[in-house]
Amino acid sequence: MTLPSLFVSHGSPMLAITDTPARRFLAGLPTLLPRPRAILVVSAHWETAEPMVNKVAKNQTIHDFFGFPRALYDLHYPAPGDEALAEHIATMLGQSGFATDLVTTRGLDHGAWVPLMLAWPEANIPTLQLSVQTSRGPDHAYQIGRALAPLRDEGVLIVGSGSFTHDLRRFRGQPVNAAESADVTAFSEWMNTAIVHNDTTALLNYRELAPYARDEHPTEEHLLPLFTALGASDGPPQRLHNSTEHSILRMDAYSFGSIQASLTI
Repeated sequence: MTLPSLFVSHGSPMLAITDTPARRFLAGLPTLLPRPRAILVVSAHWETAEPMVNKVAKNQTIHDFFGFPRALYDLHYPAPGDEALAEHIATMLGQSGFATDLVTTRGLDHGAWVPLMLAWPEANIPTLQLSVQTSRGPDHAYQIGRALAPLRDEGVLIVGSGSFTHDLRRFRGQPVNAAESADVTAFSEWMNTAIVHNDTTALLNYRELAPYARDEHPTEEHLLPLFTALGASDGPPQRLHNSTEHSILRMDAYSFGSIQASLTI
């Protein structure tokens, strides 16, 4: 079973308890692809100098946010880990020139557990997390994906979890359904055109080419998971979802590799 790789936008932690189009999309995600043997999440909320993979028997739920309703802190996602798979991933990355450490004390941050809780609420699929290297940029993240691509043939779903736009400096308490800002639209549609046309060169240089790129991503950690998902598959890209929250957060999601082909396996 060969799976596509995915990029999803996880938005605010409130996504876990707020009815929005993005939440409904994530809840329906399992209908689009076969059940994975395991899931590897590349989350924007674990930044390290070099790649790290969590190697645990059972994942703890990290509530890495402050000032939110008590209901969010009461949520837990105790998905099992897969220690042998963690070692396999570290070996794969090492063989491609990426020195990778195994971490036995880290569970899943909200960039991982919020979307997975919506899609697979039973928390019974082995789940691992891989860190991002923000200072290394898009090409590094893309090459990480290239190194991980064989996992897709092993039934492992590679999920990049970030945000299609992420300029939180402009959040002023706008309602979740506030009208989208024009600059968010311009950036997102440029990115979508480059993605669906599989223009990897343009995407890797988005910071210089895309309109408002440095406004929508003052720092790159929330977009880098997209490049890992892109690198993990040569298959056709497809936009699975697009919506906006709080005027400034685009919640787009993409598959890389044919969803339909997967469904026929």
